[in-house]
Amino acid sequence: INMHLGNQTSISEFLLLGLSTQPEQQELLFALFLAMYLATVVGNGLIILAIGLDSYLHTPMYLFLANLAFADISSISTSVPKMLMNIQTKSPSISYESCVTQMYSSIVFVVIDNFLLGVMACDRFVAICHPLNYTAIMGPRLCLWLTAIPWVLSNAVALTHTLLLLRLVFCDGNALPHFFCDLAPLLRLSCSDTTANELVLLSWARGSSPCPSAVLRLSPTEGQWKAFSTCGSHLTVVFLFYGTITGVYFFPSSSDPDNRDKIGAVLFTVVTPMMNPFIYSLRNKDMKGALRRLLHGRRALPVMP
Repeated sequence: INMHLGNQTSISEFLLLGLSTQPEQQELLFALFLAMYLATVVGNGLIILAIGLDSYLHTPMYLFLANLAFADISSISTSVPKMLMNIQTKSPSISYESCVTQMYSSIVFVVIDNFLLGVMACDRFVAICHPLNYTAIMGPRLCLWLTAIPWVLSNAVALTHTLLLLRLVFCDGNALPHFFCDLAPLLRLSCSDTTANELVLLSWARGSSPCPSAVLRLSPTEGQWKAFSTCGSHLTVVFLFYGTITGVYFFPSSSDPDNRDKIGAVLFTVVTPMMNPFIYSLRNKDMKGALRRLLHGRRALPVMP
């Protein structure tokens, strides 16, 4: 499994050790993650269908929410199916190329979540602080840009991390204590200097301070209480997503970084995508109505001017 390069060796495949090495826990993990994967795909898929088929939801906020739902399906699909296959086949190996591809994809969809949550928060900020000018400000062209730019930037961030990773050398150790090829454990596994990788990671963290903080900057006279009462669903997702991301990547290393990484990764790549449909649908009357009409086979009539 090693390709010799001078006095060093380069790994041609990795072994994904998963969440647990205990054989008796594998069936439970398989059933649990299969259920969470199906719930995520079905829940977010229903949101995309409801928004696409219901004319009442053809607004900027729900356009961004549909993109977030698609990103959540894609995010969990980069890691969980491979994990389930490894449990079933009892073969934890993944090729170097597949590992890099999985890491690239996971970064893309985590970063796109970051930007989309920021865009959605800014949309709510405009709706609350400038309600009379909301339609003029959030026009079709701006919405198109706000939808496309996050996808471009997320791929740029992922490409930067991937190119920096490709220059690293992985020596004799190829066992990755994780359930997918995440950036942090890969950097720890490398025997090269990872200072540049860590600096880029830290710079991205500081440079992408979330736009959701705009809601928190409202003064009471501008309707801060109203912001919290009308954006409860969004704020719940924001705190869940950024809390886990911060704990995994940007706090000082704990005494057991491997377990910290796995717990954090489960939260923001599996639990958060699964919870988003419930959070946005249960706390949103328009979404509940659209889902009800979708499940009963009724489509909303176009809104007359």
